[in-house]
Amino acid sequence: MSDAAQPTAAEVRAAAEAVKAALDRHLDAVERRSGEDDPAVYAAFNELAAAAEAYDELLYDAYDEVTPFEIPGDGTMPAYTGPEEPSALTVLIRRDYAVAKPQRLLAQAQRVADLDPDVDLAGHNGAASAAGASAHAALGVLFGEFEPDEIASRHKEFGLEEGDSTLWVAALDEPAEPGEWLSAPFDQVDPQQVICRFDISAVFDDELEDEDAFEEGELEEAEDEEVVGDEESVGDGEAEVRDTSGR
Repeated sequence: MSDAAQPTAAEVRAAAEAVKAALDRHLDAVERRSGEDDPAVYAAFNELAAAAEAYDELLYDAYDEVTPFEIPGDGTMPAYTGPEEPSALTVLIRRDYAVAKPQRLLAQAQRVADLDPDVDLAGHNGAASAAGASAHAALGVLFGEFEPDEIASRHKEFGLEEGDSTLWVAALDEPAEPGEWLSAPFDQVDPQQVICRFDISAVFDDELEDEDAFEEGELEEAEDEEVVGDEESVGDGEAEVRDTSGR
């Protein structure tokens, strides 16, 4: 970055003051919240996160320094403001995959193309042999042939490795017209219209494993203490037996 593009000291200072003000507004919103899902708290949180991010970027650009804290998203949704009895809804699904075994992916796509001469290979010379020639062609064949749920249940067969996934069910004010949103299907999602969501992530497994490990550690510690206590009581008993037998 050139010197001309670097933020000034005054801009960095102003960003720092904005963080301080956002902290005050967030604390005030928390102290005055009306319930667990108070929209004012969500708004103040987002403002604080944005101010902190802006300050962090300016600080790095000006001084090559970063802040020691991070404000992550907590994965929760803002308060629902949609209709109580929705007459229409939309379901949004995202599933991430890694191509763990490219050769298996290509082979499976080629097998599908060989069995189905009518498989869609538009943009790939239209020849069945093209199905296993590239990852682009293979993915087009597999996702065109199988439903997303079937791919999810058989992902290992296709050389894929599951990543995070989420499903959102959101209310609509009215049903969309045919073709209305096809050009930009995910651009108008309002989090406050989401009725429910379901998330799957390895991070949740890690958290459960950490909790299980902690609980197992506590259990083992308790068992060790119990064994030590038993050994002490057994030792006392043995001493009493020896005393009795020595009389």
